[in-house]
Amino acid sequence: MRLNEYVEFDATGLASLVDSGEVSTVDLTHLAREAYEQINPSINAVVEFYDDAETAAAADAGPFNGVPFLRKDIGPTEAGRLQEMGSRLFKGNRPETESFFFLRARDAGLRIVGRTTTTEFGTSGMSESMLHGVTRNPWDVARTTGGSSAGAAAAVAAGITPIAHGGDGGGSIRIPASWCGLVGLNPSRGRVSGGPNNQDGSFGLSRSFVLCRTVRDMAAALDVFSGPHPGDPFIIAQPIRPYTQELSQATGRLKVGVARTKWGAVDIEPQILHALESTASLLIEMGHSLADIEPPYESGEYTKILLAGSCFSTRWLDSAATKFGRSIDRDAIEEINLKLYEFGRDRGNAGVYEIHEALRKMRFAVGEAIQEFDILLTPTMPIVAPPHDGIYATTNPTLSAEEYLAADAALYQYLGVFNVTGHPSVSLPLAQSDDGLPIGLQIVGRFGDEATLVRVARDLEEAKPWINRRPEARAGDKP
Repeated sequence: MRLNEYVEFDATGLASLVDSGEVSTVDLTHLAREAYEQINPSINAVVEFYDDAETAAAADAGPFNGVPFLRKDIGPTEAGRLQEMGSRLFKGNRPETESFFFLRARDAGLRIVGRTTTTEFGTSGMSESMLHGVTRNPWDVARTTGGSSAGAAAAVAAGITPIAHGGDGGGSIRIPASWCGLVGLNPSRGRVSGGPNNQDGSFGLSRSFVLCRTVRDMAAALDVFSGPHPGDPFIIAQPIRPYTQELSQATGRLKVGVARTKWGAVDIEPQILHALESTASLLIEMGHSLADIEPPYESGEYTKILLAGSCFSTRWLDSAATKFGRSIDRDAIEEINLKLYEFGRDRGNAGVYEIHEALRKMRFAVGEAIQEFDILLTPTMPIVAPPHDGIYATTNPTLSAEEYLAADAALYQYLGVFNVTGHPSVSLPLAQSDDGLPIGLQIVGRFGDEATLVRVARDLEEAKPWINRRPEARAGDKP
């Protein structure tokens, strides 16, 4: 197999080739390395391709059969591997814990070949850090990939691997999925265990999953990573059948809530509204009924949640600084994260009650507002990928902590709310802008109902295929 052939396949397709004997798992890893060497200098997505990638532990069986896989450099850990969280404070950090997420990945045949860039601590939805620089969007290298799963999205879009680990605490899978033309699911709270040491992380806001190119890969990944473990704080309803079997099930008639108005301060670009209307019309053609849904929450309430949570980040950073013998200052962490640290330090324990009550209120209010709908259709992002201007980055020294988080709530207005409520939500690359940039649209399901999302996403993928769209910077395209 040549590189220009390798990049044409999704993970399921490559696994099938291994199963039939047409290619070996070591061949796939060699091709992933070749893709990395060819395209990574242009996009800066992978911070480390493992020297031992060809011999790294993997089952070379299971549904993914040795397919190369990349780890986002924050979240679940591989024991003994570097995890620096996009930060100078964590430079050289090697956790001793092997997360359940990567145990499941290996058991399913995913071969972990390296780690990808992330914004510092995953705070920013952009794609730059002081530690690793700017990660560039393969569709237009002058633009952001989105974040914080920046490198994961860029690597998959550019063809280094067909699937990669991501994490979503406020949109960090769905933002880069939208701006890089990928499928990005944020699962229900509790669907994917954070064990053994991060169950229900960040008050239930954060979940780990993947970025990929096709709905069938998303379904296969759900089968791999879903399921409870001892010590998880609660167990949500389990699926009645494997998610890959949902790909052959009828969808039925659904009631769809459509978000045609903005949910935050940033206006929706006309071309994104056009994509939303086109998809809404398609859902009507499929037999679903539609009704408009107004903003189910106040943007300022989400900002309060983010601010209240800063006191917990302060304690975590203090512990890290003590462990590594470093100081919390501008030489260790970025401007906005330093301001958030100082804000949390000054608040002390005042945010503990506030965050629990703010989360409770938002979950209740949003739950009541959307309960009549089977799914929601929203923009993923109100704008297409912006240029690398640093305005929304944690390296920006001109914003206060409060201003930064207000801007976060304004820009990611359709995303963080569903981290709070725990609803599953997927960004699908259903459209392109006038100048060819990806536009993602978000489908939100009922809590615990990824099965319906799989079926609807399959229907939309069949109606509006996206697999053959090609970004400008892509491995295998050079002679």
